Amino acid sequence: MDVRQVAKLAHLEITDEEVALYSPQMANIVKYVEQLNEIDTDNVEPMLGGLTAEGEGTKTGRPDEPHSSFSQAEALSEAPSGVAGHFQVPKVL
Repeated sequence: MDVRQVAKLAHLEITDEEVALYSPQMANIVKYVEQLNEIDTDNVEPMLGGLTAEGEGTKTGRPDEPHSSFSQAEALSEAPSGVAGHFQVPKVL
């Protein structure tokens, strides 16, 4: 794991001392997470809804069936501001 590349992607400045400190830590984290690849999940159903009482009480399985989607006009009719067939949002700099 290249700590400098991760820092660059996160727009963080990192010193050589921090690279030396974090490299083994990140390697240990990745090694720990990779243990999940060794778990046999062939007979495990996907889980949806979470582990809370509300999640357990919620029916989350449904058949995967196609549905019609909104038309562009219907989608824009609920938007606070639509311009030339698109959603208008504030600029983010």
